[in-house]
Amino acid sequence: MAVYSSVSSIKALWETRIRKRRDEDEEAQRRTERGGATGRSRLSVGVWEDRATLARLREKLQTEDGRLILRIEKEEWKSLPGCLVQLSQVQEWQIHRTGLLKIPHFISSFESLLVLDLSRNAITEVPKQIGKLIRLKELLLSYNRIQHVPEDLSGCESLERLELAMNRDLSQLPDQFRNLQRLQRLDLSMNDFSVLPDCVVALPALEWLDMGGNRLQHLPEDIHRMETLHTLWLQRNELEKLPENISRMLSLDTLVLSNNRLRDIPPLMEDMSKLRFVNFRDNPLTLDVALPEETTPAEEDEDDREMFGREFMHMYIQEARKRAYAVLNVHRVNQTNEDPSL
Repeated sequence: MAVYSSVSSIKALWETRIRKRRDEDEEAQRRTERGGATGRSRLSVGVWEDRATLARLREKLQTEDGRLILRIEKEEWKSLPGCLVQLSQVQEWQIHRTGLLKIPHFISSFESLLVLDLSRNAITEVPKQIGKLIRLKELLLSYNRIQHVPEDLSGCESLERLELAMNRDLSQLPDQFRNLQRLQRLDLSMNDFSVLPDCVVALPALEWLDMGGNRLQHLPEDIHRMETLHTLWLQRNELEKLPENISRMLSLDTLVLSNNRLRDIPPLMEDMSKLRFVNFRDNPLTLDVALPEETTPAEEDEDDREMFGREFMHMYIQEARKRAYAVLNVHRVNQTNEDPSL
């Protein structure tokens, strides 16, 4: 028997044996009415098929930075075989663009899993068994078809990063979501949220939140409860105003509000000393304010304009205050003319 030096050669040998075994089974079925031998042969075929599949999966294993990774990309794997549990020591799954339809229930067998990256597939639901992955730090499920997040997800007590962008119909999160005490980064962009869920506002360690491309019409008045948040993306929503308490978000340094329906900028935002990057572009703001020409570069590009969002905000607030004082003075003059004793 020839010695094969690669997994692919072993796989080819197994597949040849499987075909041969199937031919033998068909011949045996024609010659005998006894089903026992045939049953054993079929069982044997199943074993060989599992071994062949497992060999294919082993080809997808890589080690990076001491971490064992299962990486499958741009191949058709609409379902994951049960024999995968034999690779339960894998610490990271990266399965992209395979047409995967669901996360298998045996995911709970992978107790060592740190990263589960199943972005850009066709997954429709997250199984309850996901909550048993207590060591999981990153769960990336963007660009799928998920409509519902189970409350069991709160069992992933080590979770630090969760991405659910572009699932389109996702519009709610379970209240138990607030129990993710270590969650720092959350991407809910390009979904169907009409409100910022209270369970998100209550996350104690959240630092980065993207809610862009939803249907948000207003923000909660107590948004300042998000004490650790430093980056907030709210572009392409339907916001018409900002709550005054947004000025009390003392850790916030990046705020993107482009493509909304904002009419004004709250004056108290002037006191947000840590705010370094802010964007109000493409909003129907009441005042038409432009920065002085000497402030902006002569040949500005997209990035250059973004850098002056903070200066624009301050100028807008100052102009709004100036006009308010002017209106107040006119009102006082009119009152004095009507009643000289004032």
